Parts: sequence; C-alpha cells; structure tokens
Amino acid sequence: MSRAYDLFFFMGQSNMAGRGIISDKWTETAPALTNGAGYEYRAISDPGCLHEIREPFGVYENNPKGIYEPGMKTGSMVTSFANAYYEKTQTPVIGVSASKGGSAIRQWQGEQDFLSDAILRFHRTEDYLKAQNISVRHRYMLWCQGETDGDLGTSKEEYKSYFKKMFSQMKQQGVEHCFLITIGEYNGDRGFDYSGIRQAQLELTKELPDVTLACDAFHTMRARGLMKDEFHYYQKAYNEVGTTAGIEAGNFSNLILQGTL
Repeated sequence: MSRAYDLFFFMGQSNMAGRGIISDKWTETAPALTNGAGYEYRAISDPGCLHEIREPFGVYENNPKGIYEPGMKTGSMVTSFANAYYEKTQTPVIGVSASKGGSAIRQWQGEQDFLSDAILRFHRTEDYLKAQNISVRHRYMLWCQGETDGDLGTSKEEYKSYFKKMFSQMKQQGVEHCFLITIGEYNGDRGFDYSGIRQAQLELTKELPDVTLACDAFHTMRARGLMKDEFHYYQKAYNEVGTTAGIEAGNFSNLILQGTL
C-alpha cells in the first residue's frame, strides 16, 4: 500500500459499537462502502492483515480480558463515516473497533479496564502499520459514550475530569485529536436524564482545543421516532450521524492540509 491513510479508533459504548437494525418503518440499511474508502484492522481477531470495512463493524473484536461483547454488534455508523470522510479528503480510513456497550467513563481510565484494551489495540495497530510500511497521515479517535453515566447520575464535572484523564492517555500513545459525538436522550420510563452528560460533552469541545464536536444529532432522534429501545437507534440514525461526523472530521483534516489549523 503506497498511499497514505488516516487511522481512526472508534471508541465509546454501545452506540459507537453499533446496535442498528431496520424495521417496517425504518428500512434503511448500512450503506455499501465506497470503493477504497476504508479498511478495518482487527487487532484482536486477525492482526495479520487489513479487511475492507463492512457491517457490523468490529463484530469479531472480542477480547475476554477487555472489550468483550460477542453477538451484540448489529450495525454501526462506521461505514457511513468512512464514506463521508473519504469523499471529503480522498484519504481512506483505517478503522479499529474499541467500543464496549454499557461502559461508564470511569471504566476508561487505563486501570486494567477498557482503555487498557484500547491502548493494547493501538500498539498492535502501530506495530502492524510499521511492519507493512503503511503510511499514516493522522491518528484520530471518534468518541461516543455517556448513556451509562446518565443512568448512574455522574455529575458534569466528574464526567469531564474522567474524560480528560482518558484522552490524555490516548494522546500519550500518539492520538492527535478526538472527534466527539454527543449522546442522545433516554427513551424509557425509568426517569434517566442524559442532558447533563450531553452538556458536559459540549463544554469539552469548547474547552479542549484538540476535541472537536463531530455531531450533536442523537438527541433529536427520539422525537423523530428513530430510537428502537431505551438507548439505541435504528440503522437510519447511525447512518445520518456517521455521515455528519465524517464530513466534520474530513473538513478538519482538510484544514490541517491547507495549513489553516
């Protein structure tokens, strides 16, 4: 592979991992991958090669000592993200799955937890890319997580503190920038309120110069009837959010290339 790629770690909980399905009303499936738009590096299940991105993304990436959710991934935002990013930048994505459903931000702190597994995957990815002489322009992460913290009543300041600790460790590994997708609304009868966590995330994108808001659309999906259960979405919603996030991330990368960032 002689061309350059951009590396993305897809991190967070279930709405990053992908729980998309179709229904009688919402029949939109995940899009086909644009030719050449992206590849998955399977750091756990098949670390010796790259695979074209396909849904459900990351379905085989189960580490019994870390991120482990066999049979849970059903369709994500990754293909739509890669398509939109490639259209903007003409640079293909190498994606790594590192998301765990039901995880709280305090479980992403590098203490033999899910962040520890994500860092392991980062090192394996870097070793593979170096061994294969694959050129990488940028190393990014796309983050979507927080519903569990809404359930737990995590305060805004707690969430922001935990996030900053998590992100600082990813930066130490070589991640340059985080593109953040805010969480949506709770769609059940147990009284959970996710507005505080979403507000904390919006504040983080303003407070930290290396965190960019990629999409803030999940909170509109409940009113549109695009939530399939208390926490998750039909595939149409993941496609929309992935496309928006890919455009925003692509615009950011283009500004770097132009020297305006």
